[in-house]
Amino acid sequence: MAPESKPRKPYRTYRGGRAGGIDDADAARFDFTGRSAAAAAPARAPTPEGLPAPDMRPSREPLPGRRVAEPPPPGGPAGPRRGFFRRRWRRILAIGIPVLFLLFAFWLYLGYRAFSDEVAKANKRIDKRTRAALTPTGNILRNPQISLVMGSDSRGQSATAGARADSILLVRTDPSHHLISMLSIPRDLYVPIPGHGTNKINAAFAFGGPPLLIRTVNRLTSLKVNHVVLVDFAGFRKLIDDLGGITIVNPTKIVSSEDFDGHGWQFGKGPIHLDGRRALAYARIRHTTNAADTDISRTERQQRVLQALMHELIKPSSLLHLPSVGRSVVKPLATDLSANELLGMGWIKFRSGRTLECHLGGTPLVLGGQDVLQSSEQNAAVVQMFLGNSAPQPSPKGQLYAPGCTVK
Repeated sequence: MAPESKPRKPYRTYRGGRAGGIDDADAARFDFTGRSAAAAAPARAPTPEGLPAPDMRPSREPLPGRRVAEPPPPGGPAGPRRGFFRRRWRRILAIGIPVLFLLFAFWLYLGYRAFSDEVAKANKRIDKRTRAALTPTGNILRNPQISLVMGSDSRGQSATAGARADSILLVRTDPSHHLISMLSIPRDLYVPIPGHGTNKINAAFAFGGPPLLIRTVNRLTSLKVNHVVLVDFAGFRKLIDDLGGITIVNPTKIVSSEDFDGHGWQFGKGPIHLDGRRALAYARIRHTTNAADTDISRTERQQRVLQALMHELIKPSSLLHLPSVGRSVVKPLATDLSANELLGMGWIKFRSGRTLECHLGGTPLVLGGQDVLQSSEQNAAVVQMFLGNSAPQPSPKGQLYAPGCTVK
């Protein structure tokens, strides 16, 4: 009896390697090399005699159904017009941007010329005796500098004619630490004045003008004043108006108890916007209904106005008013600083992220029938804070005339 034959499997087991001799008629359809397809493709039967040969080229007729929107050909009517507008805008930008840049540079040049011309006039208002009392040192953008800023209510033709010292402020610029420090000296501080005994420090200006005031400040603080800026506060009124006013944050409500500039004044607590006239009154009024308002607090008001003014001057929007602002900013000044040095101070202020505000102080006394401040022993420590040699410490609470420093 013959053994039963195994049924043939409909598949073959792949055992690795290249299988040959596979009888698969459809295998040629999956060979994309072209060799197998060419070998497997049957030859086309010849055209019977008397019949035309079929056209095997692709048909150019559209397919049946809805037509689909197609982009216009490159050489069509819309192509050149679109390219024309594109080339036109490129031409406008290529010409317009350099022209705007040149106009802006010319505007800056006009502003700098107006500023520089006024600075030259301000330099002529400083006499040789005042320059001789200063101690020049280095470049203002590389070395720390100390400038004496003295505010007055001058009503004469110069910054010193018919003037009296109304506020005394030392400003130190430190470009390496991006810091501006301010040290205010109360005008009633009772100090030794070279050649004139002991008196209020603002009397030094009345006795010998800026040179004697510079020597008195040097002796009081053991510092060397490098530059001087004499400020006529009344002249800042037009400058503030040219800038559109300034905004300050007033810590306490202020109500004047006496008229200033022919009017009574009131300033609320919080942010307030001031035009030139109101800013001048805010900085200058001396008598208020607040018993805690002293000469020191009045100096702090002046510092707020100066800080807000500097903030407005370094804003990019001030460039729109540069020619007029360039003239107005220097007209109230008499200084030995050049135009580039003043711009350098503005650059340091722009880069500084903080400002150290310090003030000297003392004990209120009545000597010879006048109110004075007896200099405090802590004033020397405050000067070291002003120089950055020690950490700033605020005034003790409740002590109106005590010295101290705060960072703002």
